[in-house]
Amino acid sequence: MAIVIGSDITLSTAAYIKTANLITGRHQFLGKGRLVVIGYPSAVGMNVSLSVGGVPLVDDAKIGWFGSTGSMNTKEHVIIDQVIAGGTAELYLRNTTNGALTTDYVVYFTPM
Repeated sequence: MAIVIGSDITLSTAAYIKTANLITGRHQFLGKGRLVVIGYPSAVGMNVSLSVGGVPLVDDAKIGWFGSTGSMNTKEHVIIDQVIAGGTAELYLRNTTNGALTTDYVVYFTPM
């Protein structure tokens, strides 16, 4: 059963800013399991970085879909779905535009 280890609705990121680590607290330290990141930004220009144990799984990649209306879909808006060996999880969003963007995201972890 999946555990939500990070999430936010309409997380606002100012122009040209990179967020702090979005996976915090005790959920940051993961064992072996499946990690799934879902994201839905309000407009084009949001990049994502994810690493586990210092290994980049997604390295400043553009999120290829966006929308100012509608809702995030856990089947259509998958950024990564990966089995990991464990380690410290770090997730960052970076706004590459000259205006503020919002992003809905959720991070699921299923221990194995």
